Amino acid sequence: MPDAASASSTPINAERLQSLMEAVSAFGGGPDGSMTRLTLSREDGMARDWLGRWFSENGFVQAVDPIGNQFGKMTLAGPNAPVIMVGSHIDSQPNGGRFDGALGVIAACEAVLSVTERLKAEGRLSACNFQVVNWTNEEGARFQPSLLGSSVFSGAADLEWALERTDGNGITVREALNEIGYAGKDKVEIPEALIELHIEGDTTLCRAGERFGIFTRFWGATKYRVAFLGRQAHTGATPMADRKDALLSAAYLIADLKQMSTEYGLDLHTSVGRLEVYPNSPNVVPAEAVLFIELRSGSPEVLAEAERKMQVGIEEAALKASVTFEVRAIDRRKAGAFAPGLVMLAERAAARLGESARHLDTIGGHDAVAMSAACPSVVLAVQSRDGVIHHPTEFTSPEDQALGTQILADMLYSIACDGLQAAELSEAAQ
Repeated sequence: MPDAASASSTPINAERLQSLMEAVSAFGGGPDGSMTRLTLSREDGMARDWLGRWFSENGFVQAVDPIGNQFGKMTLAGPNAPVIMVGSHIDSQPNGGRFDGALGVIAACEAVLSVTERLKAEGRLSACNFQVVNWTNEEGARFQPSLLGSSVFSGAADLEWALERTDGNGITVREALNEIGYAGKDKVEIPEALIELHIEGDTTLCRAGERFGIFTRFWGATKYRVAFLGRQAHTGATPMADRKDALLSAAYLIADLKQMSTEYGLDLHTSVGRLEVYPNSPNVVPAEAVLFIELRSGSPEVLAEAERKMQVGIEEAALKASVTFEVRAIDRRKAGAFAPGLVMLAERAAARLGESARHLDTIGGHDAVAMSAACPSVVLAVQSRDGVIHHPTEFTSPEDQALGTQILADMLYSIACDGLQAAELSEAAQ
């Protein structure tokens, strides 16, 4: 038999891929293209149930671990063979898009199924087993922090701590898992490698006129939840000089954070994406304002310096508004690089199809970032039209969905034929 490096592409079924994307989009999808499928919600539970049925119908064995990560295993090489994990997440942002995360899970299903069909048709034994994954709470929209399921799985976060995270209504992750029936008990081992397909969520590929990229480096992130504490009062009767306005201090800090980002050019992103105000009445001076702050950079030094400046800014904002403050949560994610061997595999698979493979930074987090400390990991990227992400107009063409899935399938076939290490060495030598 020819070796995997010289073999033709593994044919994927593009119509089946689109049918699966349409099916999963029904759970939480709106008529305007929007998607609201918050993690562990009713819609998420329905999508998980649908995915589980698909696993069962197509020869995958489902497992669910205690944080609710959902797995579908295709055993091709025996129970003790190495496992290559592939997938992403199906939870979304509120009023988000249909491709962020979901494409990675559906592409994984199609790629593994196509590789399985080819191996069986050729009578070829596989060097590994494959496992599709749907991670819990990647987005961090309902429960914080984001990447919760993959962080617990990789050992970066404690399970009990994660299960006690609460949403805005005080519901814990534990309660939400029980509500939709995904408080699993299965033990799933760390894989030999993780490959994740995702939309780019930026304009680099579009502007370059290229269709495929590989995230080779991921930015670090520092996330604070800060509460400014003032005094509730009447907005009419209370003199301006006597007010202790928590929201005013929040406004000072938000402006300072935007100004801080300009001091570092393209090397720092700052944001306050969520603001909770109490009592949130038009004629009441706010007593409390809670800010969800993010600092992101590819440079550990820039990120550390920005955090120090932000801490000073918090104190100054509180002083200017005559309020106090408290830091209620801090989450940190280090910057780093994805596995070079997997990057080379992806480059070669793209080249066989006549496609370039632009190297990219990912500023947003992905589950492969959390997993990179536990096993070799990589994120592949296809175009998102105009760079749109987390918005109802988020769109990746069927052709680009198929391209990313084809490259993914070809990578998996190479690994199935040669084993991970041999496939990496084979690609590196060419």
